Amino acid sequence: MISDLNIAKDAAIEAGVLIMNYYKADYEIRDKGYHNPVTTADHAADSYLKKVLMEARPEYGWLSEETVDSPDRLNKDRVWVVDPLDGTKEFIEGVPNFVVSVALVENGMPIVGVLYNPVTKETFTAAHGEGARLNGEKIQCTTKDDVPDMVILNSRSETRRGLWVPFDGTFRELRAIGSVAYKLGLTAAGQADIFASLRPKNEWDICAGNCIINEAGGKLIDLHGNPRIYNQEKTLIEPGLIAGEVVAVDKTFEVLKC
Repeated sequence: MISDLNIAKDAAIEAGVLIMNYYKADYEIRDKGYHNPVTTADHAADSYLKKVLMEARPEYGWLSEETVDSPDRLNKDRVWVVDPLDGTKEFIEGVPNFVVSVALVENGMPIVGVLYNPVTKETFTAAHGEGARLNGEKIQCTTKDDVPDMVILNSRSETRRGLWVPFDGTFRELRAIGSVAYKLGLTAAGQADIFASLRPKNEWDICAGNCIINEAGGKLIDLHGNPRIYNQEKTLIEPGLIAGEVVAVDKTFEVLKC
């Protein structure tokens, strides 16, 4: 029988192909709320993922950014947690910082994670106890010994709003990149020391990336120092997040904690 990881990986890649039909083309853009756009591509990818994933595992629950939530998922041991297009703003702007994000949660813990960037063709994958990979090659979180030497991947929007100004000079570099999920994948692959956000995020933003970070030898905590238990009734994680290599996360937490 095909594994949950392979089901998730194949579905994410096909959803990415679908998204690329809209990239830098004409499509509808709507606003779901404050600076929260959604496009035809988001909805098309979401419909495809729900069909494929739920047909493959009809007994699992479903949580997606673009699907009306149902309390039925709270009674399921296993739940797909999906963001069909994480980084919609970047997608609209033609910036290749967006991914399809597919995770599987079992009893609150992420056990499968897939992130696929259809522009760069980067495929980040992980399954519990099997390690993390980028395009099939094993990856590992890395870090520097001292906080002033660390590179932090942070938010473009948080940077524009000046939220990171108090930390100028604290780290070697604050590198603003789009898509929460993509930043988690890059951090797991050792392309930065830490991913950090100073604003709340939803489960679908981080669940797949959390699995990949864990399997790459790292951890993810909120700005109160707590790990996330997934498939909660309230999907918003407050007040912010830190992820990366374990010691680096602990050191960064001392700087950013609430």
